[in-house]
Amino acid sequence: MGASLGSMRGSRRGKRGRHTPMSEINVTPFVDVMLVLLIIFMVAAPLLTVGVPIDLPETRAKALQSDKDPLTVTVAVDGKVYLQDQEIPIEELVAKLQAIASEGYEERIFVRGDNKVGYGAVMQVMGRLNAAGFKRIGLVTDQEKNG
Repeated sequence: MGASLGSMRGSRRGKRGRHTPMSEINVTPFVDVMLVLLIIFMVAAPLLTVGVPIDLPETRAKALQSDKDPLTVTVAVDGKVYLQDQEIPIEELVAKLQAIASEGYEERIFVRGDNKVGYGAVMQVMGRLNAAGFKRIGLVTDQEKNG
């Protein structure tokens, strides 16, 4: 009788092992994917900040805190004007800004001028923006490294 009970237990154990679903969650693939995504975003985030590469002048002014990204007008070293990252003729600048400014003339506009571009080229852009009625115009610079 003892021998027959032992054989029944063995056969039940074998069936239960084959048909029982696994109750443990394997999180290793999830962690691997999350780490890869983290690395991708850490590398890509600095590349998304500026569309037109220029050499900004340096100042000791502190950075402005803003909850919304402003519109950016860039004057490149060759004198070309860019709205965000699209080249635009200076004659069309005000019309395009008025069309895309969600807050109208209260829209914050940042003017970025290359360090080597003349003062007159940057002032020409700012003058057009001011004459059109935009009130919140700012100049973008880099922080000074020594001091």
